[in-house]
Amino acid sequence: MRRTTPLALAAAALLLAGCGSQRDSGSDGQAPPRTGSPSAGRSAGGCSGRAELTAADHGRTVCVAEGGEIRLTLDGTRARPWKPVTASGTGLEAVNAGFVLQPGDATAAYRAVTAGTVRLASSRPLCPGPTAPDRASCEGTEEWTVTVRIG
Repeated sequence: MRRTTPLALAAAALLLAGCGSQRDSGSDGQAPPRTGSPSAGRSAGGCSGRAELTAADHGRTVCVAEGGEIRLTLDGTRARPWKPVTASGTGLEAVNAGFVLQPGDATAAYRAVTAGTVRLASSRPLCPGPTAPDRASCEGTEEWTVTVRIG
């Protein structure tokens, strides 16, 4: 006779619980756009209580509930540093983002204080500046923007 241990039962329960979870998809079969970090709680209006943004979020629109928080980190380098993040619009209040540990990075943090829309932006050079007089210069910039809706 084979004995079932409590550990085996727990593992089976976890496996079965994971089988029923999947992402909601729209009528076209596509996954809905992200509107915050995957672990963020949702408010009654569908906005998240917290959003963690990176360079990969360029062009997105996120919705954060009043009282929620936005934190962002743009990883740069000494040769291609991000400019400080700017916020234009109403609804966000800057809060302490902590320390920037790596040269070229840009960090920012905001609290959603009132309904509104804010555009967050930064930029950095597309390529490192010339290191020798005979090297051509690169004048292009990489833009980063995210629109934040507070609701």
